[in-house]
Amino acid sequence: MKFRHIILTAAVGVAVAGLTSCHIYKKFEMPQDDPVTKEYSEVVKTEADSAAFGNLSWQQVFTDPVLADLIQRALDNNVNLENARLNVEVAKANVLGARLSYLPAVALNFNGAGSKYKVPGSEMTWTYQLPMAISWEVDVFGKTLNRKRGAEAALALQKDYEQAVRSQIIGGVASCYYTIAVVQAQLNLSRQTAELWKQSVQTMRDFKEAGRVTQAAVVQSEAQYYQILASITDLETALDKANNSMSLLLNVQPQTWTVSPDARLGNPQVLRDGIPMRELAMRPDVRIAEQQLAAAYYSTNSARAAFYPSLTISSNGGFTNLVGSLITNPGKWFIQLAGQLTAPLFSRGANIAALKGAKAQQEQALNNFKYALLNATAEVNDYLVAYDNLNRKAELLTLQTGSLTQAVEMTNLLLAYDGKTTYLEVLNAQSSLLSAQMSALSTELERDQTIISLYQALGGGR
Repeated sequence: MKFRHIILTAAVGVAVAGLTSCHIYKKFEMPQDDPVTKEYSEVVKTEADSAAFGNLSWQQVFTDPVLADLIQRALDNNVNLENARLNVEVAKANVLGARLSYLPAVALNFNGAGSKYKVPGSEMTWTYQLPMAISWEVDVFGKTLNRKRGAEAALALQKDYEQAVRSQIIGGVASCYYTIAVVQAQLNLSRQTAELWKQSVQTMRDFKEAGRVTQAAVVQSEAQYYQILASITDLETALDKANNSMSLLLNVQPQTWTVSPDARLGNPQVLRDGIPMRELAMRPDVRIAEQQLAAAYYSTNSARAAFYPSLTISSNGGFTNLVGSLITNPGKWFIQLAGQLTAPLFSRGANIAALKGAKAQQEQALNNFKYALLNATAEVNDYLVAYDNLNRKAELLTLQTGSLTQAVEMTNLLLAYDGKTTYLEVLNAQSSLLSAQMSALSTELERDQTIISLYQALGGGR
């Protein structure tokens, strides 16, 4: 009965303070006083369009079987992704600890002691205690609740971070794959062109012997040939770096990867979600910013809760032979019950400073979230514009390459038979053709990388 009185007295003591602390029990909600955050909070409750480009699984976007195998190997072996998974496990452990903090703490503390005095006839006297202590902090003002919710927000953040790493790995492998393909294609083109230009050098030498050109034409053709040989070394270096990057993504020793020079992502149809904000809500970086805001909210609630009392109920019980100053054998059972209400009055401004700091960090988190949305919007728009322009550029370069191919054929014929052109026109036509062909390949790679980046910017990579 006395223990019940302790609880009743403590409950009355905290009830008055509880009248002004209801807000610290609320779950996080996105602020509604800003049009952007209000729209976001409404959109996340709606169902996304599963057919939208960003919502497609990576297997639906990257259908090349060789590439799909490399992506899967990277997801299985990549160190960064494994560390992200482990961070999720750490966050899960923290959530478990926060949830178990609702339970009482139980401790056993066995101890014994002996004493003997230097008095005639004195014998060793032994005392012992076998106590168990139980302590339970009643979460009246949401201190444990907000710690638990903060840990859950941290868990959600780590899951989103894992998804962000996963998306980066998928995009990284795909981008590296097509880089290897295009550089290999450029290398093949350069080597084939080098053979043709080598033949041109010999042709110029023959023309010089026949008196049709001067030594200057021979020297110019040789210089052009050496130039392309020099560019081949740069391409070989770039190909080696791309292979090493792929090896690093797959967490294996550096090796050469077999990729067809003709491999291209192509020009996939980009179906957009009807609600742009819903596309942004699928992005891991936006969700991370949202969870950081939620965690800051719960930290502010915890700082507010520090101003309110703490109610702790404790109990001690066990078996001992030490009763007051008397030693009894055999020992006796004992039990103690207590309730403690601790209300902070003055802590040298620590609680006030903590609350002000938590509020400021919450405002920072809100600003970061808004910026994440703006940055996401800009990224999506940039990639869409770039993708459209690169498609048009690729078409124009194809037309240019066709015209320059004809120009090379005609100048060679004119030089060989009619003599109505000079060796400089031949060299310029050959150089222009090679430049256009290399630009066309570079544009194809840039277009593939842009569509990969657009896929990630729309939240893809699941």
